[in-house]
Amino acid sequence: MSDPLWAPWRIGFVTGAEAPPPSAPEHEPQWLPGSDRACFLCRGSAELAGSRTGQTKADRENLVACRTDLSVVVLNRYPYNNGHLLVAPRRHAARLNELTDDEHLDLMRVSARLCGVLESQMKAEGFNVGLNLGRVAGAGVPGHLHWHIVPRWHGDTNFMPAVASVRVIPQSLEALFDLLSGALKNSGG
Repeated sequence: MSDPLWAPWRIGFVTGAEAPPPSAPEHEPQWLPGSDRACFLCRGSAELAGSRTGQTKADRENLVACRTDLSVVVLNRYPYNNGHLLVAPRRHAARLNELTDDEHLDLMRVSARLCGVLESQMKAEGFNVGLNLGRVAGAGVPGHLHWHIVPRWHGDTNFMPAVASVRVIPQSLEALFDLLSGALKNSGG
């Protein structure tokens, strides 16, 4: 007898279908100069003029955990592991040498902060942190540089990836969004 693993939100990845576009916001996004309006990281970087409620709703739809003046943190819609985050410059930039010193520093500070939050809130025991530069290096979004933060736990590998090419993610993106949003608000960000 086997127990089914229920993860219906993964069907878009399994079938290769694109994620549905977010619904139209109540207020027009304030796009940053040079933004690519088709880029989900640029969409997450944009802020809405108008109500705070509209911004909160748009951030939840776009899975934006937080943003600073220079960076944005987005939950990975197709995570490698529970808590998988993307940390990107808000400005649409494809290469490390295109970033300013302030952007480099902010991205590393935000990454360090998020590792601390994931460690305290999810009891992560380690992390894989990295980026893929260029399509041939595996970058899924080669036009917008981003770091992956993947929390790890002792024993988090099992037979599923080896036998069935399946990863088990035990938490919904909505529950992760709520957990991180609350923790980040309580820690001053």
